[in-house]
Amino acid sequence: MAGGRGLVQRLATFLTGLLECMGFAGVIFGWASLVFVLKNEKYFDNLCIQAENGTTNSSVVPDCSAQDEQFSLVFTIGAFMNNFVTLPNGYIYDHFGTRVIRLIGIFLYTIATLLIAFSTADTAILLFPALSLLSSGGIVFLLTNIQVGNLFDAHRSTIITLYNGAFDSSSAVFLLVKVLHESGFSLKSMFLFISACSVGHLLRTFFLMPRTHIPYPVPEGYSYGLPCGKVAGYNVSDPSKSLEAPTGGSTADGRLREDEEARETMMGKAGAEQSGPSFWSCVFSKLFGFHLLWLSVMQLRHYLFIGMLNVMLSRLAHGDTATISRYTNAFAFTQFCGVFCAPWNGIIMDRHKRGKKAAENTEDSLADLRSSVLSLAITVMQCVVFSICATIPVLSVQYATFIFQVLNRSFLYGGNAAFMSIAFPPAHFGKLFGLVMTLSALVALLQYPCFSLVKDVLHGDPFYMNIGFLIVILLAFAHPINVFLECRRRQKKLLEGGQKQPAVLGEEAKHMHDESEM
Repeated sequence: MAGGRGLVQRLATFLTGLLECMGFAGVIFGWASLVFVLKNEKYFDNLCIQAENGTTNSSVVPDCSAQDEQFSLVFTIGAFMNNFVTLPNGYIYDHFGTRVIRLIGIFLYTIATLLIAFSTADTAILLFPALSLLSSGGIVFLLTNIQVGNLFDAHRSTIITLYNGAFDSSSAVFLLVKVLHESGFSLKSMFLFISACSVGHLLRTFFLMPRTHIPYPVPEGYSYGLPCGKVAGYNVSDPSKSLEAPTGGSTADGRLREDEEARETMMGKAGAEQSGPSFWSCVFSKLFGFHLLWLSVMQLRHYLFIGMLNVMLSRLAHGDTATISRYTNAFAFTQFCGVFCAPWNGIIMDRHKRGKKAAENTEDSLADLRSSVLSLAITVMQCVVFSICATIPVLSVQYATFIFQVLNRSFLYGGNAAFMSIAFPPAHFGKLFGLVMTLSALVALLQYPCFSLVKDVLHGDPFYMNIGFLIVILLAFAHPINVFLECRRRQKKLLEGGQKQPAVLGEEAKHMHDESEM
């Protein structure tokens, strides 16, 4: 690929990926705004009970707690699917490549938006499959765009966290839906437009994304995508060879290039498998276990906050619709700012990595792992502050809660993706990323019993539950401490044995095996 054209294509891939994540990937987390619209459209309205207040002149106030519980269940299942399907998605991504998993994701996303577009108050039950498919397809956009960071080595962590921030910011799409609905646009027309945007996803899949994966580090002469009038493919082993089809487009030549690409892909996977630890040794490592704990407790805290936001605002605002709408808009707007918050985490990791590597002359794998310690600890501290603010039952304080929530959520998911990419072998990234998201999704299912606990036992007051979560979140500090100790152990081993750090990132299991043999 020519240098100028290659740079343009990489920038186009980066910018369109940012737009894709920001506009589509995580829209389900703007649920609070969509609930406001769905209530106006009378979805699940039949679950409201007309409660008598004992006075003859006062208006009857409906009890809609059952309606709120149904909306909470829709979000719980949708949020669960957002993480749970990441494991099969990761497996397909690792074994069949980017193009296959993106086509599956685009299909699921399109079906989901069409279900919402053609749903009505009478068919509100369609929200259950629609939200599940919407989150299942949306996470594919994030999963396949994380590899774009490999194209920009010096800013890899920054780009990964930026995409995760864009994923968070996409929740503001439902704020736009809410605002347009209040301006007279129908729910059907808006979701039909979102569905039509799948054409853009398809074009990007074929022209600006690889058929298999973007390697790391990127070999010289690497190319990807499907250039107009040329055969798709790339030649990593010999970048000097032209990849362009000769005039006339020989079928045999095209088959030869396809065979070469398939062989390179298989050799790359085989080499990665042999040079690094196995998938299961990574799964049963302490790094993976503590990271799962770190992600699960904080993710559950965020899911519960989002799922109960409308109920919490209704309680603090004493049912005033205008106040609830204003705070819902404020929350959705702060979610949009996630794209600006997330890169800070990547910048911290990239700068910390360069500083440590220059000061101590350590290799990339250990420098990468060390760079994550500060990021992991800051993320836990942010979640503690966010939880404290959420515990205070004062409506105006919730503005601060919204700010800390989006900041922490951006650091959480950006840091999760970055840590998984640097702490474990690239050959297992899709499967490990999917597994940690799936297992954390099982923990996130606790949000529904927590909602029921607040509703039935605590009489709608989440104060004591928030106190309990604040204590649980402190357990997440175990992860950065464990990573710090692991880095010290690896550095000590390098100094004592004079051995070089292995090229494959995050080989905790392999180091433990080496020690057992000594």
